[in-house]
Amino acid sequence: MERPIYLDYNATTPIAPEVFEAMAPFLTDHFGNPSSSHPYGKRAAEAVARARGEVAALLGAETDEIVFAGCATEANNLALRGVARALRGKGRHLVTSAVEHPSVLVPCERLRSDGWEVTVLPVDGDGRVDPDELARTIRPDTVLVSIMLANNETGTLQPVAALARIAHAAGTLFHTDAAQAAGKIPVRVDELGIDLLTLAGHKFYAPKGVGALYLRRGTPVEPVLVGAGQEHGLRPGTENTPHLVAMGAAARLAREGLHDLSSQLRSLRDTLHGALLQAIPGLQLNGHLQERLPNTLNLSFPGVSGRDLLAACPGLAASVGSACHEEGDAVSGVLAALGCNSRRARGAVRVSLGRGNDPAQVAAAAQALIGAWNLLAKGSDTR
Repeated sequence: MERPIYLDYNATTPIAPEVFEAMAPFLTDHFGNPSSSHPYGKRAAEAVARARGEVAALLGAETDEIVFAGCATEANNLALRGVARALRGKGRHLVTSAVEHPSVLVPCERLRSDGWEVTVLPVDGDGRVDPDELARTIRPDTVLVSIMLANNETGTLQPVAALARIAHAAGTLFHTDAAQAAGKIPVRVDELGIDLLTLAGHKFYAPKGVGALYLRRGTPVEPVLVGAGQEHGLRPGTENTPHLVAMGAAARLAREGLHDLSSQLRSLRDTLHGALLQAIPGLQLNGHLQERLPNTLNLSFPGVSGRDLLAACPGLAASVGSACHEEGDAVSGVLAALGCNSRRARGAVRVSLGRGNDPAQVAAAAQALIGAWNLLAKGSDTR
C-alpha cells in the first residue's frame, strides 16, 4: 500500500536524518552514564552539555537556564506546579486561557483541587486572549500566568510579549507553552519577556520522549519529582543521553533553517487554502488569518463531518484536531472557546505541513479533499 501524504506535523514530526545521525552513536558506542567519572561517562556528559547549549541558542537563552525533561507535558507540570509550590506563601492564584493544551489545563485543575484559585481567560473569535482582560484579572496574590505561544489546533499566535509585560508590571511570573511554535517561528526568550517556556523535541524533528523547560535565572521553582541531583535538582533521574543529543541536533537544525522553512511552509499552506476556497463554497477558516503558524490550516467544511471527510481520503494523513483527544466526536474545546457552533466544529479538519511536503503533495491533497467533500456533500443533500 502506498504511504499516505503526511499532513499532521503538529501531532508529531519524523526524526530528521541529521538528527538520527547525531544520536545513533549514543545508542550504541557512547552508552555511558553522564554522572560517571570515567571516560564513558565524561563523553556522555559532554554530549549533554553540547545539546543544552544548542537548545539555549535556539531560544537566545543562557545554557544554565535549560532544564531537560521527558516531554513537554512534564515540563509544563514542572512550570505550573513547581512555581505554585515555590510561591505558595505569596499567593494561590494562577491565570491561564481556555485554549491551552491539556498538559496545562489539567495541572491547573489539579492545583485548583489542592486549594489554588485558577482563572481561565476567554479568547475572541480568532482564538486570542485580550491583554486588557489579563490586566483586569491579575491580583496581588497571582503568582503565575500561563498562556501558550501557538495553538496546536488552529495555529493562532497569542500576543505573549504584551501579556508578559502586563504580568511583570503586576509582579507576576509568566510561562508560555511554546511546544508548537519552536522550529516554525522565531522563539526568543528576551523578545517574549517570559520567565518560563516549554519545548517538545518531537515537534521539531527530534524523537518523542524528550522536552525542555527554559527557566530564567532566579525564577523560583520547586521540583515535582525528587531523587538525585540531575538538572539542577529539578528533574532527577539518569539523563536520556541519546534523546538529549537528538534534541540538541534538532535545535541546531531548526535555528539554521528557520527562515527558509517558514517561507516554504507558508507558501504551501496558502496554496492549499486558496485551492480549497475556490472549490468549496462556505469553507471557513478557524483561527486568526494572519497571526498564526506558517504551517497550520484549520478549516471547517460545510455540511460534512471532518472525521468522515478524512475517512474518505485514505491517501491523506491529517486530523480533526489535537492528537491528544482524537477519539470520539466531541466538539473540540479549542473551537468551542472560539465560539464555533457544533456544526462548524464537527466539520473541522486540521492540516499541518512540514519539511517532507512539496507542491505536488499539496496539489494532490487539495484534489482529494475537494473530491471527498463533493461526494459527501452530495450524499448529504439527497438524504
